[in-house]
Amino acid sequence: MFRGSIVAIVTPFINGKLDEKKLRELIDFQIKNGSSGIVPCGTTGESATLSVKEHEQVIEITIDQVKKRVPVIAGTGSNSTEEAILLTKHAAAAGADVSLQVSPYYNRPTQKGLYEHFKAIADAVNIPIILYNIAGRTGVNIEPETIAKLASSCKNIVAVKEASGSLEQMSRIKALCPPSFELISGDDGLTLPVLSIGGVGIISVVANIIPKDVADLVKEFENGNIKKAQSLHYKMLPLVKAVFLETNPIPVKTALGLLGMCAPDLRLPMSVMLPENLEKLRRALNDYGLL
Repeated sequence: MFRGSIVAIVTPFINGKLDEKKLRELIDFQIKNGSSGIVPCGTTGESATLSVKEHEQVIEITIDQVKKRVPVIAGTGSNSTEEAILLTKHAAAAGADVSLQVSPYYNRPTQKGLYEHFKAIADAVNIPIILYNIAGRTGVNIEPETIAKLASSCKNIVAVKEASGSLEQMSRIKALCPPSFELISGDDGLTLPVLSIGGVGIISVVANIIPKDVADLVKEFENGNIKKAQSLHYKMLPLVKAVFLETNPIPVKTALGLLGMCAPDLRLPMSVMLPENLEKLRRALNDYGLL
């Protein structure tokens, strides 16, 4: 279910409101170009500034537009366990295939608190859950031992999106967890290295603009065409760097605007790119042949 390139899709806005038409178009663009799953309401989808009603609406629209062509992996995490359970129950009832659960942010729980948080969510729903470890944005790392404990005690916690940037940590996760527990890259620049240590794919930001190349990288690796996978890795690297010049999703949404795919509208506190970074992004898109 988690193999390949899964896109963490942006939430398009127009005049401050959800642009449903563009969201549906972006979903179709992703599926037509090889993305093997859609993540609505992740970090890239500006989940932190969506109201609960909007959050539910984005997930419902995604499920409706996908029409079971690929899995929908709904971002339903929160730093409130109760809210995460409510969002996850809604997503499950709406027909989401999987829940993506980011570690609680700002309140910085202990490893015991993390375990109890994720276990409470897993116990409350029946759908599979992917943990999302991104200490750079949440302030707390889910240690490999905690992930292994969750994987062993909660049958529906089945994978982790790892964005720690540490291949050593990811290797420890693979070593400690059951063989069926899956490792997914959370960093576009580390997709190929993560595949090499037993990862199954990527939940990608850059796939918003180059879904076919990201999907092909994973496919070529799985088919044993390592040189081709390496070639795609190095081809994409400058563009990957460009879409992280500023805090995600500022650059990738700006890129979508430059490509005419949706308005580049962001919600505060996300703001427009600095002119010098915008120029670097424009140059990277041009060098890639997209502009």
